[in-house]
Amino acid sequence: MLDPKLTKAASRRVLAAAALLAASGASWAQGDPADGRILAETCLGCHGIQGYMNAYPNYHVPKLGGQKADYIVAALNAYKAEQRPHATMHSQAATLSDEDMQAIAAYFESTATVAPATADRLPQQAAACVACHGETGVAPSPAFPTLAGQYADYLARTLREYKSGERQNAIMAGFAAQLGDEEIEELAAWYAGQDGLVTPGLD
Repeated sequence: MLDPKLTKAASRRVLAAAALLAASGASWAQGDPADGRILAETCLGCHGIQGYMNAYPNYHVPKLGGQKADYIVAALNAYKAEQRPHATMHSQAATLSDEDMQAIAAYFESTATVAPATADRLPQQAAACVACHGETGVAPSPAFPTLAGQYADYLARTLREYKSGERQNAIMAGFAAQLGDEEIEELAAWYAGQDGLVTPGLD
């Protein structure tokens, strides 16, 4: 069960960070989607195949179509800095310049338009997520990822990585630490059931 005091404190920190980003007009991803499509050829070998699975451990490779470009840049930098545990992604990100990341991110964001929908039933544990990820999982800020439509097993794994410290993010670690296994599974399934992210097709 989420601790209301911890949840409110963490939410205030997140909202403050979001306000700073909005005030500064910060936007990391200013790349050309056409250039990004070329650079993303390697990425599409996994992220461009519907239902593609990561091996050992097995879970769905995340959907990136329509994802926030700024967030993709942040994620690539985290893999590059080994703040996220994935050897292949680290190897890929380590070869990319800032400009490459921006172009790739702009391409993936351009492949789909993800608009907020109306939530039919917001799980109790999702109340802490709304400030950054929106009421239906469509992030209102470019700095935070859209969760709607993402694979449930990928979302669940991500929460467990934040909880264990394998992924390094103080705010997410605080939220994830309050979730039990059943809550993680329920939360991931709910976000996966919303309309949102897609898998870009290979062409």
